Amino acid sequence: MAKVYEFLAEGFEEVEGLAPVDILRRGGVDIKTVSVTGSQWVESSHGVTFKADLQFEDISHFDDADMLILPGGMPGAVHLKEHKGLNELLQKHFKQGKRIGAICAGPMVLGNLGILKGKRATCYPGFEKYLEGAEYTGELITVDQNITTAKGPAAAFIFGFYILTQVTSMENAAKVKDGMLINELAALHI
Repeated sequence: MAKVYEFLAEGFEEVEGLAPVDILRRGGVDIKTVSVTGSQWVESSHGVTFKADLQFEDISHFDDADMLILPGGMPGAVHLKEHKGLNELLQKHFKQGKRIGAICAGPMVLGNLGILKGKRATCYPGFEKYLEGAEYTGELITVDQNITTAKGPAAAFIFGFYILTQVTSMENAAKVKDGMLINELAALHI
């Protein structure tokens, strides 16, 4: 079973944090939310308080991680960028060739660490200046080798399904999409 960790900081964007977790759990992935606040409780960008599964400092290592995920939101992404332990973990994980995903303002953390140099990436409009060394695509989702980036809240479900495909299979992702009635969204006219 695939193992994924998603990191939550004060001010994270709710849909970007929770949609991928929901999708991955439906798909049988062992995904854990990890607070970097010093508490299991994390307040989102819109004032909703969530209880993370784990606290960063209570985990001795993340060697079992197949993928690490960073949601966006402000000031959540800034708090992720400022967390020394998380930065060291992301660099180690990247150097090992393992997968990393980031959405909205989250890719700026990767840009700050030099992880996006020579890669194609996307992010929330206006944050492309923080994607140091990357080729900004402006796409809803961009996958470049082991790095998956997404544009913003509207991409949260698609981001979750891309990750599910990467850590399990296309067939598994298709089953979860069918069960969630995702394909019916194409008929929505508002």
